[in-house]
Amino acid sequence: MRGMDWVFDAGRPCLHLVNTLRSRHLPAGVELLTSTDALAEWLDLAGFGRETVTGSDLKKGKSLREAVNRLLTAEPLADDVRLVNDTLKAAPKPPRLRLENGTLHREVPTPANPVATALAELAADAVDLATGSAKVRICAADDCGLRFVDTSPRRTRQWCSMARCGNRAKARAHYERTKNR
Repeated sequence: MRGMDWVFDAGRPCLHLVNTLRSRHLPAGVELLTSTDALAEWLDLAGFGRETVTGSDLKKGKSLREAVNRLLTAEPLADDVRLVNDTLKAAPKPPRLRLENGTLHREVPTPANPVATALAELAADAVDLATGSAKVRICAADDCGLRFVDTSPRRTRQWCSMARCGNRAKARAHYERTKNR
């Protein structure tokens, strides 16, 4: 299925998930998570491994994506907080220590559902971002709307990517300045 226009330059994994719905300025946006295979591909490219995704996983992923978007860029709703907290319940369990015949062993629990674990890690990243000092911005390009963490020195970054939207905006401005010469 390779070939989706995945973008991983938002600065945080939870925002990479949010950016799987593009062109939010359009009434329905442009959905990239169109199937279970699309979510499986995204999870793999995002570093969570190639997992088998069910229809329920896809629905939960999209719901988490929209809740995270509202938490970070709009007015958070109590339902969004509840959904993120419920998603966190599938977080990976920490390793445990076991003593057997005088030797210490590390036990790492196997997750019951690797997709739910991946979504829990994305939810945890959203909690860190929402409660931290980082600034989440929306790309200033009229036809974009991708979300990103502004890590610029003065926190004045305008575009999701200089190579994509920033370059187009600067080219348009240059054209406007020079077209009547």
